[in-house]
Amino acid sequence: MAGKLSLQIVSQEKELFRGQVDMLLAPTLNGELGILPFHAPLFAQMQSGELRYKQNEDWTTMVVSTGFLHVTNNNQAIVIVDTATHARDISLEKAEAAVKAAQETIMLSEDKRELVLAEAALRKAMLEIRVAQRSKKNRM
Repeated sequence: MAGKLSLQIVSQEKELFRGQVDMLLAPTLNGELGILPFHAPLFAQMQSGELRYKQNEDWTTMVVSTGFLHVTNNNQAIVIVDTATHARDISLEKAEAAVKAAQETIMLSEDKRELVLAEAALRKAMLEIRVAQRSKKNRM
């Protein structure tokens, strides 16, 4: 059955995308989930990771935090996350600086809350570096 999936991606700050796509790949707690047009309805908890969607022959990549994915019976997918950054908007230099800062905090801090936040910042920055490097390769 040919067709498109209506996709909406929203973070706390703004709506990041609304449009018709051929496919969505989302990081969930149970692994990466692929959603095609006319997928069965579902509700899934998302984890931080790489979200990708395909429009025609082009893939768009975002780094997302935790959130939810809702696929409705009306051929719609709604992604709601705390934060999201388009691959094209990632600064490799800033992500590398964030890795260094987080590693330093992890080595020096004894505060559990600070350690948890530093570990989360480290995971996010490392993911951004990986996505930015892959995105840069694909543009060349």
